[in-house]
Amino acid sequence: MTSEPLLQTKLYPPRVTRKLVDRPRLAQRLAAAPAVLLVSAPAGFGKSTLLAQSLLGGAPRPDRPAVAWLSLDSGDSDPSSYWAYVLAALRTAAPGVGASAQALLESPGGAPITTVLTSIINDLAASDEDVVLVLDDYHVVHAPAIHEAMAFLVDHLPPQLRLVIATRSDPPLPLARLRARGELAEVRAADLRFTEPETAAYFAGMGLELSAAEVSTLEGRTEGWVAALQLAALSLQGREDLAGFIHGFAGDDRHVVDYLVEEVVHRQPEAVRDFLLRTSVLSRLSGPLTDAVTGRTDGRAMLEALDRDNLFLVPLDDQRRWYRYHHLFADMLQARLLDELPGEARELHCRASAWFEEEGDTTAAVEHALAAGDVDRAAGLVEAALPVMTKERREAQLRRWMEAMPDEVYARRPVLANGYVGALMSTGETRGVEPRLRLAEEWVEAAQALPAGESPSGLLAAHPLQWQRLPGWVTIHRAGLALMADDVGATIEHCRAALAVLAPDDNLGFGAATALMGLASWRQGDLSTAGSAYAETIRRFRLEGYVADILGCTVTLADLQLTMGRLRDAERTYRDALDLAERQPAGPPRGTPDMHVGLCLVHLEQGDLARAKEHLRLAQELGEHLGLPKHPHRWRIAEADVREAEGDLVGALTMLDEAERVYDLDFSPDVRPVTAMRARVWIKQGRPEQALAWATQRGLAVTDELDYLREFEHVTLARALLGTGDRAVAGFLERLLTAAEAGGRHGTALEILVLLALARQRDGDTGAAMAALSRALELGEPEGYVRIFTGEGPAMAPLLSAMAKRGGATSYAARLTGSADRAPLEPTRRDVLVDPLSDRELGVLRLLASELSGPDIARHLFVSLNTVRTHTKNIYAKLGVGNRREAVRRADELGLLGRARG
Repeated sequence: MTSEPLLQTKLYPPRVTRKLVDRPRLAQRLAAAPAVLLVSAPAGFGKSTLLAQSLLGGAPRPDRPAVAWLSLDSGDSDPSSYWAYVLAALRTAAPGVGASAQALLESPGGAPITTVLTSIINDLAASDEDVVLVLDDYHVVHAPAIHEAMAFLVDHLPPQLRLVIATRSDPPLPLARLRARGELAEVRAADLRFTEPETAAYFAGMGLELSAAEVSTLEGRTEGWVAALQLAALSLQGREDLAGFIHGFAGDDRHVVDYLVEEVVHRQPEAVRDFLLRTSVLSRLSGPLTDAVTGRTDGRAMLEALDRDNLFLVPLDDQRRWYRYHHLFADMLQARLLDELPGEARELHCRASAWFEEEGDTTAAVEHALAAGDVDRAAGLVEAALPVMTKERREAQLRRWMEAMPDEVYARRPVLANGYVGALMSTGETRGVEPRLRLAEEWVEAAQALPAGESPSGLLAAHPLQWQRLPGWVTIHRAGLALMADDVGATIEHCRAALAVLAPDDNLGFGAATALMGLASWRQGDLSTAGSAYAETIRRFRLEGYVADILGCTVTLADLQLTMGRLRDAERTYRDALDLAERQPAGPPRGTPDMHVGLCLVHLEQGDLARAKEHLRLAQELGEHLGLPKHPHRWRIAEADVREAEGDLVGALTMLDEAERVYDLDFSPDVRPVTAMRARVWIKQGRPEQALAWATQRGLAVTDELDYLREFEHVTLARALLGTGDRAVAGFLERLLTAAEAGGRHGTALEILVLLALARQRDGDTGAAMAALSRALELGEPEGYVRIFTGEGPAMAPLLSAMAKRGGATSYAARLTGSADRAPLEPTRRDVLVDPLSDRELGVLRLLASELSGPDIARHLFVSLNTVRTHTKNIYAKLGVGNRREAVRRADELGLLGRARG
């Protein structure tokens, strides 16, 4: 919510009007610096100026790396804002970098910052351009989350990126490790101090002819401190008795600055001095802004005059519209403002806040309101910004602002209190939720006791619509708290109450309530209700364009459909979401790789190992740009399934170990524990006893009261018992089958029937075995299941062979007989090719039929141009053509182009 012009001011380095002193000793050190350069010194040592001169000064050279400059300030400790600014700075130097990272940062729910950084790192690594990223004034950053992410970036810097950090204090980064590796160069205060020859050259450049003794005195008194030398030079301008001034110049650094600032400020005309004091509250200055704050009309002219006079004013853009004061100078001015005009600072901040609000910069407006102590104004601004900031997933910044406001502010603002609840819960925090939520509920109850249309006395609300929708949202938050407390009954009750009071057009409210209803129903084993709820959630989110949330809900809906045995519906669900993701103007959002992971699992069930691997590869390829999928454990589980299908059981166990390490379910029930998946692989390895030991550790037994939440584990126990020859397993499977069918979980029922057929066959009851298999085939054929039968190995082959010779589902059984991970049962038109096109090749084919150039296609698919060329070459070979036009024509003849467009 920072305006674009103000964003640009952060990306503009200090202007170097003239290079007064050559400092080759420092220039050489900077040029020879390794991956990370730390410039650490107190205020006023010329850190920023040195870097600007070294990196940007002089005539342009073809071998000079591009510079991405970010000037930080006290408001940049919010991680989301910080990384948005870093990315914006990088894109000024390398425009082709960071499109995917930008989408990740802006996606609802946000992405783990390591995912965002991985995307940036990969883009830079694929770039031919060297970039220097300068983070100026890093000492103002205090958020541990930013420091942790910076450490990740430092540890994974690509060769194309050098990092330069200018700071007043050493940052909490792994400096010792970098020193040990030889990857860190350091420039300290001792290095930055002017030597006596440099001091003489500096004063000469300022037009001051001093004797060697006078230069020596000033250098000694200031100890080469650049800020003090600059202030001394300004004080000496126009004096006749230079020697007398220099002789009386003494004191330590702090006193030197106080003395010199006093000299500089007090020697200004009253109008200039007043302007300096009143505008010192601003971290950035423009003509219109200073006019609004001071009440004058000469702001632009005054800034231009100060700039010409080198009075510690730093331009922030090429047009000279935005400036800032030298930090040291600003500190001194602010101290004098409080001394000389003690009652003015609050009003000045209030005026600045009003101006920024008018300009649409909510962030600056709130910061100035808080600085003024005007918490009521800040509260109103934050409350008005809640919808946009929530959609942008800027809850961390919301929390920082809200935590700065006293309790009495919330007492009159129930919408703000409810927004605080949402910000806390969305960041995984429950402390502090109850009192805020209860406060909002009390206002709702008070309003309900009044005649329709009336509001309680004393109510403050930024938008009437937010107040009108509050009854539904406080109830939604109650439902969320109940779910976090594992109170499913209360969750459903609150969701129903919310749905009863939500306005019909409150799509986000309906989406949130139905999603919580779906989660609660899922935990109860009522998958039909859960699936319907999630379908409604997706529909509502589509109306609001919440694509990232749609992708997250798609994973849950498809999981439910698979458990219910609706394999084709699950495939459609994933494909619809994937199509939506690929149509986004900014490129595929976070969560897109999860759609490919889901399709991988679907194709495995269909027995199409090749297509499953292709989707897993696509998930990996997208992950190079978007980072890992939103649910990284799912990718590893899919990889484990693929390896198991290929017979690599050791590799499957390795991937399951990795999946367990990154397992994260959010609010979803853990109905398919990774430990149970591992036990199933042990059984395939011929180690059912180890699986039984796991079951004992988990407290599983055939006599358990059956519960849907443990159904997957119970079926795993049944597999282990089947592997050991336990004759009690058939009865246990019958119980499991009854429960699964009663709950409409036909996917689970199908697996149980297959196991029951094997158990009855082993017991010598061929009739019962064939009856169970017949029922399984009836469930599996309409949905195209393959692997659930063939994945059982040689034990299933004689049963399928016998069934193929009978009446009924003979064709289906015959096609399953002897097959293992074969093509789908309903081949598409592309199978007329000897070597079918992969899904990625179909995607490239669709773009070849468009007007896009090769580089445009690469950008659209987030791959390199060489990758596009490789796919194109493969397409030509498979189609038997020699150019793009022939490929499009041949594909259209085969019906492939229509499929690609779909």
